Amino acid sequence: MKILVTGGAGFIGSNFIHYMLSKHTDYEIVNMDLLTYAGNLASLDDIKDNVQYKFYKGDIADSLFVNEVFEREKIDVVVNFAAESHVDRSIENPDIFLHTNILGTNTLLRAANKYGVKRYHQISTDEVYGDLPLDRKDLMFTESTPIHASSPYSVSKASADLLALAYYRTYGTPVTISRCSNNYGPYQYPEKLIPLMFIKAMKNEKLPVYGDGKNVRDWLYVEDHCSAIDLILQSGKVGEIYNIGGMNEIDNINIVKGILKYFDKGEELIEYVKDRPGHDRRYAISPEKISNELGWKPNFDIKGGMKVTLDWYKNNQEWWEKLLSNN
Repeated sequence: MKILVTGGAGFIGSNFIHYMLSKHTDYEIVNMDLLTYAGNLASLDDIKDNVQYKFYKGDIADSLFVNEVFEREKIDVVVNFAAESHVDRSIENPDIFLHTNILGTNTLLRAANKYGVKRYHQISTDEVYGDLPLDRKDLMFTESTPIHASSPYSVSKASADLLALAYYRTYGTPVTISRCSNNYGPYQYPEKLIPLMFIKAMKNEKLPVYGDGKNVRDWLYVEDHCSAIDLILQSGKVGEIYNIGGMNEIDNINIVKGILKYFDKGEELIEYVKDRPGHDRRYAISPEKISNELGWKPNFDIKGGMKVTLDWYKNNQEWWEKLLSNN
């Protein structure tokens, strides 16, 4: 089995490559990444000489480049992680999000259709559903929840999902889609909440929290996400969407307080700042479908996953310090 992983130098993509090579010793992985600011080949240093791993640098929206890779490598499966993903950046400059997340997805789908791949899997997000009220804990996103995206980022991801489903219906492309909740774990770029707050707490800097800090997210440890994708590739039904949730709803302020507690530091380092425009209040995603149909369940709760994550950032300062110095 030869799998093309796009965006494989990013946070979730690099974790997925590690996971698949360790679990499936007969698989080959082809990594395609443009190496923008969030792409970091240092996350894959330990496998760069693995004969079952190969890297190509390039843009998924470049059809000549994409077709050359498909032609040369005889790809069996595509897993598309490649995406611009930071909401704040999408508000400042939506254009690159439309280029990568929509046009890039279209280019990959065309190639997948042309070269007859066995599966095209689109990595999406719970943000395509919009948000939920804080006072309705009974409500959760399901696969039938209507799309109600709030930011240029989530709109671009919703568009990519619809495009993938259109390819399935129109051309018969063997598409599956997964929509995950907030991932955390090793190799996450330092602009994201957990590594950002970890670094600031470590340096005794102010920890900026949007608004009142009560925005709720469902936290999914990245290895659990990888195991779910693996199951979908093996047993998921073509044309279907699968929600992947960690069942760990926590508001942002308590994530921040937990990081301060890890360092035995006081809450006086917290600094409330102006809220993000259009900031979604609550995400809660039901993994009932993937659990019932494929037997998936997360192995990490938030307490265990956070301990592993924070220890990793503590023990791998060189990895994130180099990122900060380059940007």
